Amino acid sequence: MAYYIAGEGTVKPYAAFDPKSDAEMLRKAMKGFGTDEKAIIKVLANRSNEQRVYIGIAFKQLYGKDLIDDLKSELSGNFERVILALMMPTHDYLASQIHKAISGLGTDEDVLIEVLCARTNQEIWAINEAYTRLYEKSMEEDIKSDTSGHFERLLVSACTGARSEDPADSSRAKDTAQALYDAGVGQWGTDESVFNSILVSESFQQLAHTFYEYQKLAGHTVVEAIDKEMSGDLKKGFLAIAKCVENRPFYFAEKLYNAMKGLGTDDDTLIQIVVSRCEIDMVQIKADMKETMKSL
Repeated sequence: MAYYIAGEGTVKPYAAFDPKSDAEMLRKAMKGFGTDEKAIIKVLANRSNEQRVYIGIAFKQLYGKDLIDDLKSELSGNFERVILALMMPTHDYLASQIHKAISGLGTDEDVLIEVLCARTNQEIWAINEAYTRLYEKSMEEDIKSDTSGHFERLLVSACTGARSEDPADSSRAKDTAQALYDAGVGQWGTDESVFNSILVSESFQQLAHTFYEYQKLAGHTVVEAIDKEMSGDLKKGFLAIAKCVENRPFYFAEKLYNAMKGLGTDDDTLIQIVVSRCEIDMVQIKADMKETMKSL
């Protein structure tokens, strides 16, 4: 049966946290000739997101300077990008990624999918709030203006954060599984609107029961059905949801693996996943990464 996993982060609140001491260590690491990057990593990579905010406050109190501005002036390249991402409140960072994905020429659909289709209601609400606060605009309206068709409808549905939070109902799952089957392989052509209404409105736990019933009914998984019946960005979005239902950490592990395989690396994806999941389920993501690499 498909399942839903509670995760554990690799970054946890530092027990002996002292924001003043950390601020002093960071100041020392950036003062004078050269920058002690190891010292910066030692502090910032081993504090929770909330603790980093307090370090920034302590830094300003001690030195009358903005910590993020100092980090920008001392660091460069991907190291700078990672550190600056870590310094932002996580939902502000994800909101900024959405804004970046739909600003300027072209749209980064993969970022929209990874942020909006793989998050809980609570995470989506926080990202919406951050987006409105940072950009004084509606995230939903900006997404509407930059996407179209069934893919637009999927993202708009996802960004409302309106999944049911009712307890899972096994008997109702059979009816929902039948509806998915009838909308896909059970007919000529595919009714994407049925997939959209089910995959975006049902709780992840309810979808797990539905996927189990679907596999018994159809003889294949919902992931396999989407892979066969859909195409383009809509397919990617539906697959993201379905894979998160089956095993959310594995979805992110697969994304990380794909970002690193072959020539070159997809640094944007690596940074986004590591920064946004390090306090949530990175322990499970790392374990699934190891298993994925063993099987290839």
